[in-house]
Amino acid sequence: MSTNPVGSRLAGLRRWRQQLTVPQFTVVTGALVILGGTFVLASPLCSSDDVGLWQALFTVASAITVTGLSIIVVERDLTLLGQVVLAGLIITGGLGLMAITTFLQGFVQGRSGLRQRLDKGRALDEFGVGGIGPTFHSILLTATCVMGLGTVVLYAFGFTDIDNPLRRLWASMFHVISAYNNAGFGLWANSLERYRDNTVVNAVIAVMIVFGGIGWRVVNDLWVNRLRLQRLRRLSLHTRLVIRTTVALILLGCIGLLVTENFGYEANGMGALSIVQQLRITLFQSITTRTAGFNTIPLSSDTITDAGLLLMIVLMFIGASPGGTGGGVKTTTFAILMGATRSTLEGRHDVLLHRRVIPAATVLRAVGVTLASLLFVVLMALLLGIGVTAGERPGYADYSFLEKLFTCVSAFGTVGLDLGLTANLNRWGQLVLMVGMFVGRIGILLLLSAVYAHRPQQRVGYPREDLYV
Repeated sequence: MSTNPVGSRLAGLRRWRQQLTVPQFTVVTGALVILGGTFVLASPLCSSDDVGLWQALFTVASAITVTGLSIIVVERDLTLLGQVVLAGLIITGGLGLMAITTFLQGFVQGRSGLRQRLDKGRALDEFGVGGIGPTFHSILLTATCVMGLGTVVLYAFGFTDIDNPLRRLWASMFHVISAYNNAGFGLWANSLERYRDNTVVNAVIAVMIVFGGIGWRVVNDLWVNRLRLQRLRRLSLHTRLVIRTTVALILLGCIGLLVTENFGYEANGMGALSIVQQLRITLFQSITTRTAGFNTIPLSSDTITDAGLLLMIVLMFIGASPGGTGGGVKTTTFAILMGATRSTLEGRHDVLLHRRVIPAATVLRAVGVTLASLLFVVLMALLLGIGVTAGERPGYADYSFLEKLFTCVSAFGTVGLDLGLTANLNRWGQLVLMVGMFVGRIGILLLLSAVYAHRPQQRVGYPREDLYV
């Protein structure tokens, strides 16, 4: 009896698809979306002749991972249709690649048992067994309302120097989409430098970045308790921790950049500005450095001190909050590590945050995420530092290791700030950045879950023994 080889292969593919876990499905779907988006963006309808498959691949990878690193100029190299496609890719990645893929998996696999619902909820950063559909709909509704309001304000009071109403509307919409999704893509080559002194543009973009970065769960918690915000204890521990850590990092980043740039190079131009201008620039840069990647001042080793670049690297590595549209190791991870350090110094056995004991498993997860992320960034920097394999193109000036490290952290943290290095790397170097962007957006833990999904957990107990630390 003969068998149909095509039917057998389709059946095998169907079985393989149904056996995929949520982490594996997320990784595969993300890669397929990037591949499909590359061919669309490289088509003549979407881009000019200067944009080939490689340029399209890098741009789509940066958009899906909401990074913002770019080797093209969006307004010059992409048609209006291409810009719309790019905005759609940013929304796809920003509103949650994990949320979208787990939402789609319910239709693809057709299984909705308790175990799958728990797995999906975990991938969406949800506690419990709540359904994906209602949560995803709430995320879309919140994002639509916030981005719609931001677009109206930018159109009416921000980009007033753009005379064409349609161009102004599209510029407002595109930059709000990019800011809310923490992507950092701008239509213009110099980002938002010409709006350095425009308070409305700075404020709207900053608010969009913060709202997208703190995550839907925090926004929803604030909305539900909007009439009782005078009693902060009604808010969840997660919300309180995210808000306080976010505000602290913004203020520390602003003050730190004020100090490093005023006591740094005389040629960087910061010292010649008024205190109001300096506060506006450093506050905006502190907000955008952790998540988004916009800039209102030129960024290079000639305009920013080494101390300032190092501070920005730290902010980029910490990143946004869980469930938000940004990357990094997350603000809650940073807060847990600070709490663990304090508990160690005070001789306590438990980690306390706001009079709550943090489970040991959560502390270990925070340590694992941070260490794995740090090792991955070091590996990226090593690959960019081995010369011809992933270095600069011949004829370009050499970049310092600090600049390469800055770019690696910017890619892994899905920030998108660039010191001019990205476009001058050869394709091996740009491939390193693409892999870093993808891993940073998917997340170290989710990626490891996809790799080690089928390894059975050992149930063997071992004797305890202490070590000197």
